[in-house]
Amino acid sequence: MTPRCTLLFAFALLAVSPAARFAPISAPARDPQIAALVARVQAARVAADDRRLVDFGTRNDFSETSSTATHGVFAARDWIAKQFRAIAATTGGRMTVAFDTFVQPKTARTPRAVTESSVIATLRGDEPGRIYVMSSHYDDCNGDCTNGTRVAPGADDNASAVSAVLEAARVMAATHFHGTIIFACFDGEELGLWGSNHFAHELAASHAPVLAVLNDDIVGETQGGGGLSEPNVIRVFSEALPLGANDTLVNEIGSENDSPSRELSRFVASLVPVYVHGFHVRQIFRADRFLRGGDQQSFQSVGFPAVRFVEAHENFTHQHQNVRVEHGVQYGDLFRYINPAYLARATQANVAALATLALGPAPPGNVEMVLSHLGYTTTLRWRRAADAVGYEIVWRNTDAPAWQYVRRVGNVLTATVDASKDDYIFGVCSIDARGLMSPAVYPKPVRKRVTHPGTSLP
Repeated sequence: MTPRCTLLFAFALLAVSPAARFAPISAPARDPQIAALVARVQAARVAADDRRLVDFGTRNDFSETSSTATHGVFAARDWIAKQFRAIAATTGGRMTVAFDTFVQPKTARTPRAVTESSVIATLRGDEPGRIYVMSSHYDDCNGDCTNGTRVAPGADDNASAVSAVLEAARVMAATHFHGTIIFACFDGEELGLWGSNHFAHELAASHAPVLAVLNDDIVGETQGGGGLSEPNVIRVFSEALPLGANDTLVNEIGSENDSPSRELSRFVASLVPVYVHGFHVRQIFRADRFLRGGDQQSFQSVGFPAVRFVEAHENFTHQHQNVRVEHGVQYGDLFRYINPAYLARATQANVAALATLALGPAPPGNVEMVLSHLGYTTTLRWRRAADAVGYEIVWRNTDAPAWQYVRRVGNVLTATVDASKDDYIFGVCSIDARGLMSPAVYPKPVRKRVTHPGTSLP
């Protein structure tokens, strides 16, 4: 090679980004068992369930004292429980159905105390130590969330999500999962997340090992306000900072975009297009919409990872509106605005994520980044996870929203990768024998020397 060619070759090497040495991350492999579960979701069934819930006239919390067998919030509750019990009858005792009932005292926003009663269906898994939740709320609201006498269809908010939860339970009940799955339909969401808050605190008090919560709220309509429509997109909201986050430490280590809830969001976003053709997740990196809230926040408030699914564009002439026509505009959350095909795809997105979580390996425990010396590499270590046969280290640029690079490290509990801890964000995932993966776990930095041998990877 001539000196000029040598110089050009050297410049070419310098022009290559350091990241070019890294293996780019790819989409998860499509698992046939999970694909079969997703394919069982039926648009006609979710539409029929939504219409039936609308037919109760109102599911307002304050219709509880006037509910009959066919009208009001507790009539709807009993119908939901009946559907779950029919599903449970096919599981050989693995699914149980119960009410979580309590009295919510009068608040500054409400005229009186009111009885709340959520429906909880639990599909027991084969292994202890892992609980996954898919949730919705079945109460609804018209122009006055304390008026139990007016018509309140609640077709999208939130019969749509109740229908999704029921359908997910139907298609998943026959499968034996590693993790336990709770299918929850909460009461009392509209006035303060009452039902989910009560249940989440019960789980936290019993130290229940809740690893992920998928909350669905408003997932059935494709025509948003102003004519906006994206029928192949669903939004997923996730909080930035988890319970108990140390703001100073977060700022120092750059973990403001890597709460367990946000890692769950990334996990869901990577899976959905694999199993639901042409359907995509738009990740919204905030806990919820402005001036609004959802049941996922009740779980986040006690330290459980949780995200919210919601349609791409909402229509506020339908939500929380009295049914009426003004100036030629139809107001009210009516069944006519539900898109059964979209609701089915939203349900499939949940089934894909929930089945992968409950069939796949548990996440690695106690993931740490070892800060023992200055250098150009990164050493991570973790505890063994149930059902894992190996692990992946993933990383991305600090300003990148999604994981970019990956290195499979085998069945080890510590490894070093040739990427600087100063320049990238890292995570560790578990992998099982069939290739299913857990969500990534963000490492806690520890100032310690490496006291056990590691696996060094170029």
